[in-house]
Amino acid sequence: MNPDTTLLLVGANDETVQKAKQLGLHVLLLQHPSKLSAEQERLADVVRVLDYTEWGEVEPVARELRQSPGFAAALSITEAGLENAGRINDLFGLGGTGYEVARRIRDKVAMRRHLAERDPAAIGAAPLTAREDLDAFAARHGYPFIVKPADGTASLGVFRVGAPADADRVWAEVERLRGTRTDRVSTLFVLRDFLMEEYIDGPEFSVESFSFAGRHVIVAITEKFVDPDRFAELGHAVPARVDAAVADEVRARVSGFLDLIGIRDGVCHTEVRIGARGPAIIESHNRIAGDAITDLVEGAYGIDLVTYALGWPFGLVPELPDTPEAKGGASTRFLVGDPGRVASVAGVEEALTSPDVLVVRLSVKPGDEVRALNDNWDRLGLVAVTGPDATAAIRRGAELIRDTVEIRITDADGNSSRGRVAEVENLAFVTGGTA
Repeated sequence: MNPDTTLLLVGANDETVQKAKQLGLHVLLLQHPSKLSAEQERLADVVRVLDYTEWGEVEPVARELRQSPGFAAALSITEAGLENAGRINDLFGLGGTGYEVARRIRDKVAMRRHLAERDPAAIGAAPLTAREDLDAFAARHGYPFIVKPADGTASLGVFRVGAPADADRVWAEVERLRGTRTDRVSTLFVLRDFLMEEYIDGPEFSVESFSFAGRHVIVAITEKFVDPDRFAELGHAVPARVDAAVADEVRARVSGFLDLIGIRDGVCHTEVRIGARGPAIIESHNRIAGDAITDLVEGAYGIDLVTYALGWPFGLVPELPDTPEAKGGASTRFLVGDPGRVASVAGVEEALTSPDVLVVRLSVKPGDEVRALNDNWDRLGLVAVTGPDATAAIRRGAELIRDTVEIRITDADGNSSRGRVAEVENLAFVTGGTA
């Protein structure tokens, strides 16, 4: 095994290991016992099973593997592995994103503190440690404002404080969630710290970027459809249907943010809202996006961000142009349902036979509970498709859910219903109407 073509992966799914092998790399995989699959064991050259979120477990194994068989790069593109991949980079001087930057971008409190010292356009934010902090933040920044976990994902634990009457309820929810790690949360973190942020009233986007030695390429701007009250994400479309001036503002804002936060190489997924003061950074992650957004980017632009993340440290992928051009559109639509239990699922294989379908992924099976929509974990599945443009893809995804992918739900009274497409509203300042 040649160390110069060997990659240490801190956490991965099957696709990540497969693509690393397709690039001709040797793969050393650190995998959590709850995440290991037979496919990963088959493909990876070396597998070490441990809690890769614990540096005390990771460090001795990384030292052992660095000595033999050796590796030239270490990285993670999954949330729970980012910080310890950074520690490995620092320990052996490998380059790539180090621990300080990985921690700064993942910990939302640390990110806000860093930006507050360097960015005049940064939104107001403060840690939430006591009930009275809510009143103090409201007095300084007004209503509404947002409360969210410092290291959460998938819109879990995000609350809108719209008036003084909301404060006691939100504080009670924060106290209930603090210290929990439930089966519904796919990350390997315990929710501990929370923060408060100014609410930006405007449409939301995510920005999928790749950095080449400090040159930031905005690969795609993703249009996001978000529940205005619960913040669950209801759909995505690529490329976002915004005019050129708006797109240029977003690109400039995100590129400047990546410089400020210290990103120089690799993939990032950054969330932005456009308010009265222009684009505002909500949060960012030095990993790929979820919700099949990487599939949308590949479908619309022909750019595989997973392969880029794995290949760039070894010089196996070419640098991208400053502004990649889309060859079409793509969209993710989600299935939701009324409370009850899943009775049956059907239509997945049929949907996958359509040439415009990228991914069909259900997160429930017969017998599973269906909950009212509060966060991303309450969605039942997704369909990701391509189309001539983003609008066509949005409509096509909804069509497949309505006509082909069927989840039957039985409620407590024995009544049957069908899972449905999460309805989304188009951006009014772009196209208006609904899809």
